Amino acid sequence: MPFEENSEYFKGRGAQVNTHNKFLKNKYVNDHIEGLDEEMHENVSTQVFEEHAKSIVSISNSPDLHFNYSINPYQGCEHGCLYCYARNTHEYYGFSAGLDFERKIIVKRNAAELLEKFFNKPGYQPQTIMLSGNTDCYQPIERQLRITRSLLEIFLKYKHPVSIISKNNLIARDMDILTELARLNLVDVTVTINSLNETLRQLMEPRTVTAKSRLMLINKLANENIPVRLMMAPIVPGLNSDEIPTLIKAAADEGIGAAIFTIVRLNGAIAEIFCDWIRKTYPDRADKVLHMIADCHGGTLNDSRWGNRLRGDGKIAESIHQLFKISVSRYLHGRSLPPLDLSHFTPAGGKQTRLF
Repeated sequence: MPFEENSEYFKGRGAQVNTHNKFLKNKYVNDHIEGLDEEMHENVSTQVFEEHAKSIVSISNSPDLHFNYSINPYQGCEHGCLYCYARNTHEYYGFSAGLDFERKIIVKRNAAELLEKFFNKPGYQPQTIMLSGNTDCYQPIERQLRITRSLLEIFLKYKHPVSIISKNNLIARDMDILTELARLNLVDVTVTINSLNETLRQLMEPRTVTAKSRLMLINKLANENIPVRLMMAPIVPGLNSDEIPTLIKAAADEGIGAAIFTIVRLNGAIAEIFCDWIRKTYPDRADKVLHMIADCHGGTLNDSRWGNRLRGDGKIAESIHQLFKISVSRYLHGRSLPPLDLSHFTPAGGKQTRLF
């Protein structure tokens, strides 16, 4: 049955199920449809939960990440990207990695206050902080809450480098702060686009802005001399892997200085979410796509091996790497992004930190 005719398909949501939280002993089941459990399955509106965080900067020692410090002002994400690796973290809050992840959003209103305290720790030495390493700091609720903007104000106040990654053109709202940071070489922006196919985008990332809007955002950033790169993530063999050259060319034409990518990985509950989704949306090619994904990860959908988990291995992964490398060489030859400047950092006392 095509998904358009499937009454069980939730339009406007990525995940189509609420997977069981492995940390909970009990789980909801719908043995008898009596109208009592409808909210569990209906496309209910987004709920906001407040977290009074005690810290805001996360420290990672993952050897295959290019950053150690990151900030996530939101947990859960309204964008609803069905493949998102951050879904698994929602289980730590007692929620499901499925529908709960995109309709139960946890916010940290005191993020800017905590960041300022972090910068004023005795002996702190600056290094680039990522906004965000997990969920999108410019997801739709940011338009109302402006937590990310308050964080950027602190980065500018302390002249501290920040690297931003998002797929929302809401970034343009903060162009005034970004241009000031860029003037001191304190910011770069990564815009995520993984397909120019609008039908695929609506199914995989139902509440994101269009690829066209994101390309326009790249153009705006580049025209303001804000370093910007393309993140093509995730590449899903059999769904969007053939778009690599076209997408890199389109982004290059708008002014990116670099491009990076990851291959999809289906760890934890995401495997169940993705398998359910693809069998409902692309039943004719579901098995083929799943087999190709497994081929990129040693024969399994769940891959936690450092290095391999993001880049994959095997023949299909190698062909993706080669196509990406050729495309970058063709469309981004001679381009690069400058390293961010750590020397401007000014702690509360006003004495500029000097690095030797």
